[in-house]
Amino acid sequence: MACSSCSTKDGQPKGCKNNGTCGTDSCNKLSVFDWLSNMSMPNGVEPFNYVEVRFKNGRKHFFKNTENLSLSMGDVVAVEASPGHDVGMVSLTGELVRVQMKKKKVKTDSEEVLKIYRKATQKDIDVWEEVRGREEAIKKRAREIAIRLNLSMKISDIEFQGDASKATFYYTADDRVDFRQLIKEFAREFNTRIEMRQIGLRQEAARLGGIGSCGRELCCSTWLTDFRSVSTSAARYQQLSLNPQKLAGQCGKLKCCLNYELDSYLEALKTFPRTDTKLFTKKGTAVCQKIDIFQGVLWYAYEGEWMNWHKLTAEQANKIIASNRKKEDVGSLEEFEVQLQIEEKPDFNNVVGQDSLTRFDKPKGQQKKHKSKKRRKRKGKPSKNA
Repeated sequence: MACSSCSTKDGQPKGCKNNGTCGTDSCNKLSVFDWLSNMSMPNGVEPFNYVEVRFKNGRKHFFKNTENLSLSMGDVVAVEASPGHDVGMVSLTGELVRVQMKKKKVKTDSEEVLKIYRKATQKDIDVWEEVRGREEAIKKRAREIAIRLNLSMKISDIEFQGDASKATFYYTADDRVDFRQLIKEFAREFNTRIEMRQIGLRQEAARLGGIGSCGRELCCSTWLTDFRSVSTSAARYQQLSLNPQKLAGQCGKLKCCLNYELDSYLEALKTFPRTDTKLFTKKGTAVCQKIDIFQGVLWYAYEGEWMNWHKLTAEQANKIIASNRKKEDVGSLEEFEVQLQIEEKPDFNNVVGQDSLTRFDKPKGQQKKHKSKKRRKRKGKPSKNA
């Protein structure tokens, strides 16, 4: 959902003027649509005095507005940090902040909730932009130092504090890393305070971003905040091929989107019989070969006749299983398959030949008759039918 202030003129946004990093809605990572923004507070109720501030690559924290500043989404603010101050962008205000704090179990009197100093001045923004411009070069140099020290780690991202007093290095590693010597060299090389923070592979993909196999931006870098565990059973329930290359995302783990439709598949599978249940008929024992959840059908094959599949609905299969439990005789699967073919109706009927590519072409005989009539009219001779 795009915000109304993002219309452009001569390549520049007219509203927030952040050149593509709009703070009012969906241009940012992990943006939030404030659906309570048009609603006024009841009389005598003070607005919630906490705001949510977003930093680089979706990092968000809650801060208390002790100075009672008039803040709105997209404002650049200077907030309390340890040490010094940091610079971020307001991503959410009002009552939705209360909802988010309750969802993330952050108490208003917690020590983690710091305060907002002021709206960022031009000097704060200049320093902030200057250190942000140095991050890529420093990341490249930091990786060279880590390789020289033979450390089995990958430095994926660097984030400077708004006042340039501290740099946080985000890295991934399979085992524990002794980076005491690395921090000394970083401090000597970059002349700033160093903080090392280890993150997981999913968090790394969320920070760096990318394009998924669906052609859209990664969910974890745009809107997904909670990383639930994904197992291969989710792929089995959805009848997907257990190919690690297709099921893995940019992070190398199973795709988070495997959980999106899993509940719908589990609900639909309740009407299906178990695939390991055999059907006993007079003709032989049938084993399930394949199921189609969307159409609600199953394919069975007799033991010894694996090439001949018989299509049954879930209701028919359950009926045969119920008859087997009651020890009633079942003739064959062909009887149920014939009933299914009779009940099936075609989805498309070619009534007027609209699928023919030559439906507008005239027959060759009619074209010759029309030509002969025209020639007779020109010569003034009467036609045969006259």
